[in-house]
Amino acid sequence: MVTRQIHVKGRVQGVGYRDALRAQADAAGVRGWVRNRSDGSVEAVLQGSAHAVDGVIAWAHRGPAAARVVEVHVRDPAPEFDRPYSSFERWPGA
Repeated sequence: MVTRQIHVKGRVQGVGYRDALRAQADAAGVRGWVRNRSDGSVEAVLQGSAHAVDGVIAWAHRGPAAARVVEVHVRDPAPEFDRPYSSFERWPGA
């Protein structure tokens, strides 16, 4: 099992990005969370098999049809987010 934190920039708010990411994660069996950031970006933590997490990250580079992803930063999770997750949740914005 791996855990990755991603930060997605571009036109990713107001286009259904969070719900679409959640659907992708659920379909892949990935747990974690997604939320909007005050700077217009989207942040998420993805946890699951390396193959499943990599697949969701690959999707994150495209996003839903209305999104225009400019960049996706992938890193190990911040210490406060490095814990087990039991589902994939949509968190309030930060």
